[in-house]
Amino acid sequence: MTQFTQYKRLIRFVLPHAWVLALAGLCMVATSAFSGVSMGMIIPLVDNIIAGKKMIIPAGVPTPQLLKNIIETINAMAPMDLLNSMIIVVLSLWLLKTFFEFCQSYFMNDVSQRVIRDVKNTIYKKLLTFSLDYYSRNATGKLMSRITYDSAVIRDSISTGLTDLLYQPIQLVVYFVLLVAVKVYFSIPWTLLLAGVILFPLVVYPVAKIGKRLKSISRQSQDKMADITTTLHETISGIRVVKAFSMEDYEVNKFNSQNQQFYRLAMKSVKRMTVISPITEFVGMVCIAIILWLAGKSIVNGTLSAGAFITFLASVLSMMRPIKRLTNVYSINQQAMAAADRIFEVLDTAPSVAERPQASVLPKVKRSIALNDVHFGYDQKEILKGVSLEVSVGEIVAFVGPSGTGKTTLVNLVPRFYDPTKGSITVDGVDIRGCTLKSLREQIGIVTQETILFNDTVANNIAYGSKDMKVEDVIKAAKIANAHSFISAMPQGYDTIVGEKGFRLSGGEKQRLAIARAVYKDPPILILDEATSQLDTQSEILVQEAIDRMMKGRTVFAIAHRLSTIKHANRIYVLDNGHVAELGSHDELIQKGGLYKRLYDLQFRDSVLR
Repeated sequence: MTQFTQYKRLIRFVLPHAWVLALAGLCMVATSAFSGVSMGMIIPLVDNIIAGKKMIIPAGVPTPQLLKNIIETINAMAPMDLLNSMIIVVLSLWLLKTFFEFCQSYFMNDVSQRVIRDVKNTIYKKLLTFSLDYYSRNATGKLMSRITYDSAVIRDSISTGLTDLLYQPIQLVVYFVLLVAVKVYFSIPWTLLLAGVILFPLVVYPVAKIGKRLKSISRQSQDKMADITTTLHETISGIRVVKAFSMEDYEVNKFNSQNQQFYRLAMKSVKRMTVISPITEFVGMVCIAIILWLAGKSIVNGTLSAGAFITFLASVLSMMRPIKRLTNVYSINQQAMAAADRIFEVLDTAPSVAERPQASVLPKVKRSIALNDVHFGYDQKEILKGVSLEVSVGEIVAFVGPSGTGKTTLVNLVPRFYDPTKGSITVDGVDIRGCTLKSLREQIGIVTQETILFNDTVANNIAYGSKDMKVEDVIKAAKIANAHSFISAMPQGYDTIVGEKGFRLSGGEKQRLAIARAVYKDPPILILDEATSQLDTQSEILVQEAIDRMMKGRTVFAIAHRLSTIKHANRIYVLDNGHVAELGSHDELIQKGGLYKRLYDLQFRDSVLR
């Protein structure tokens, strides 16, 4: 994709706010116009007041009547009266100019903030469309960096780059018109005009070369900032492990190394950005030196008005700033394009699990959920190999087997966190890939061994996903989950903030809140992924009691680490190497003396040893 195409895609974020941009543009025009008029005041100041002469338009030069009337009025005024009038006019012009400069800056910053808000919203919305495999391939810190650091770079390209891209050409046009007007009406030689116009573009080539290198450096800087963000996220979220293994020095050194690399890249960028200014200033001074050399003879001979020449020279000098700013725009946009590449990389990624355009609403399950010859794998490794099973409504089925045999993968296929690479999953005979994700997932409650709680109140965590929370239903769900007693003992009860990831709660308390959340949702299908595997005996008893109450009347898919918790399942599927190796009730599988029996005996022996 070309840079121009990429830049057009970026500018599309501006289009919804074109009206604000138009207001800024009007202010830019007004600001530039007042600047040009103010500069034109130099001619009467030098000729009429300082030199004591009258402004004269050379004979034969076609002059608008309005300009003639202004010059006649100025020539007719006494020097002191003219000075007083000029001071009032100049102050008024500059007051208006500064007012419109403020409005221009305000509106352009408003546009940039609106754009960055929309970019962040778009990225965040896109991230939530991805299935779990995307997050397994991309570090959390790197994705966070897209929303924080990369979007800030784009903001600068709008607030500074786009502002200059619009404003500085207007300034150039105003000063160029002033140059031409002075040349025409005050007989400035063509050689001076050509010197002022032709020499400046010589700066474009080195700036373009520097800008290309800046994009590469900026891309490296953004990648390094993503590494820094990842390190911060991993260290803070894993601070207990860091401290437990006394790895503080290692993590500090790792962060310092990444930070130092970012610093070096930043200074490379600064060096190239900074060198642009001396280049443009040197070219400008060469231009001015040539103009002074060409104009000197005419001024000495009295054939050139001093006021007209000073105005001409001031216009040339004034053109330096817009040209200098425009050269910086290229550099800023190169950095923005590097950030845009990374942002559009996310936005252009197609979710591996997508809802079909004509997806239908899935009715509430009435008969069964079936897996039909399901295969699944990733990274060229097949995890499930032709699994077929059917679970009737109201049944409790369990999945056991050694680690890595695909138990969690299998249950994650039911809510379409992933899609099978082959085969299908149906609810009452309807392929779930043809249904809306919302209607499917509304029927499923999930409790996993890794409990995720949000930095919010207990009540909001239990009622997560509900638009209209009912306090009585929250309390009812908490009681079913054996959570009401410890919640009531908390400082603010159900209004207590649980902290990030529920760090203020014990493992058993967090798990019971997760169960309460599933109960509150009241789904017909329930997925339990080793919900008691990391709990102590007392907590496990409380959680298991809550689970037993929650399972009543629901269709349950349970993954059990502790086999004693699934003795009452209607069927137990024993997975091994991606296949269903054994199938039956607990007693039937024990009698078979196969893999399940070996796993059960191993756990029983371990529990006795403990």
